[in-house]
Amino acid sequence: MPLSANDPKRQTWLEVPNQSDFPIQNIPFGVFLTRDDIITIGTRIGDTAIDLGALHQLGYFDGIDLTDDIFLQDSLNDFIADGRKTWRLVRNRVSDIFLTDNPALRDHQEHRNKVLFSMDEIEMQLPVDVGDYTDFYASKEHATNVGSLFRDPENALLPNWLHIPIGYHGRSSSIIPSGTPVRRPVGQTKPGEDGKPGFGPSRLLDFELEMAFITTASNDLGKHIPIEEAEDYIFGLVLFNDWSARDIQAWEYVPLGPFLGKNFASTISPWIVTLDALESFRVEGPEQNPQPLPYLQHQGPKNFDIHLQAIIQPDDGQENVVAQSNFKYMYWSMAQQLAHHTVNGCNVRSGDMMGSGTISGPTKDSYGSMLELSWRGQNPLKLNDGSERKFINDYDTVILRGYCENDEVRIGFGDCSGKVLPARKL
Repeated sequence: MPLSANDPKRQTWLEVPNQSDFPIQNIPFGVFLTRDDIITIGTRIGDTAIDLGALHQLGYFDGIDLTDDIFLQDSLNDFIADGRKTWRLVRNRVSDIFLTDNPALRDHQEHRNKVLFSMDEIEMQLPVDVGDYTDFYASKEHATNVGSLFRDPENALLPNWLHIPIGYHGRSSSIIPSGTPVRRPVGQTKPGEDGKPGFGPSRLLDFELEMAFITTASNDLGKHIPIEEAEDYIFGLVLFNDWSARDIQAWEYVPLGPFLGKNFASTISPWIVTLDALESFRVEGPEQNPQPLPYLQHQGPKNFDIHLQAIIQPDDGQENVVAQSNFKYMYWSMAQQLAHHTVNGCNVRSGDMMGSGTISGPTKDSYGSMLELSWRGQNPLKLNDGSERKFINDYDTVILRGYCENDEVRIGFGDCSGKVLPARKL
């Protein structure tokens, strides 16, 4: 099926600001609360939110096989479960509706009043009901940096890292949409000289610059997804800040891995940008040596050239860009991650989310966490107001941004932000 929505020559009758993340070529999907307190599934062009439920009720999706309530839900799970054919038909139709020379909605003021909202008239919600969440550890630069900090730099990568996409199963209940405040977590930390563990608010709160992909229902329990089919089951991508309490994590990590140091909050951007919208930005990933086992080998470019930023904004202060990275640095691609995830027969469901792991690049300014940027606190970062950061302070807001851009079009994700509030008293 042609991706007509991707045509860079398409123009819309809606106003789209210069350098917008959301031109007519994007058409992401999300869930929002309208000014009438109705939750609906929608999309966005420029700074205009579009109620897909209202569009459907008014007959603008006639000819596409959709249930009456497909967009009248509080999550995208059922829409995603309909599969790629449906996603493409809907995305292409939305693009057609908003073309400059299409008068059907453009010249129908009563319908426009029901369908269109300014962004300050809506409240974005979590776009999917995340049943299961997996976090990978798929950036070679990040894994090497962490291994160098905590182990022998000459043996920074553990023996398995170059052979399999390493991951762990995280907590889905604490995944939150952008703009939701984050409470500083409390937990145990490594013992001091008296041998007793510490306890209290984390002192080493960190962000992790990640992306995450959202899946559709793909395989029955006991079956696997061949790598050449893996992308058919990936709906799209969001920005992802997998907050980490490094001091809590360091004490509890051995022998079973992340727990309280990671499960208190994970922030995602609210608009899911489809894999289809990113098609023009495919690139080859890093060379993989040694060659992966056959079930992880794929043909063609499977990485995406997505520019990423991490920003710290002190309370009532200026934004400070502290990291500039790129999704193309991922050693293990999304297709490889999904193929490995299911090779043992693990079933994947609609709305499952899989994080990339921290995305660090080859230079110091491209490291995707404060752990790396400050090199475990040894090299504090100086902000514009003269203050320093080893890790994240109370009332700091961390903002992640990401976009793809070429000579013809820019496709972005919007903000993924969260403000840190002090720990609650126990």
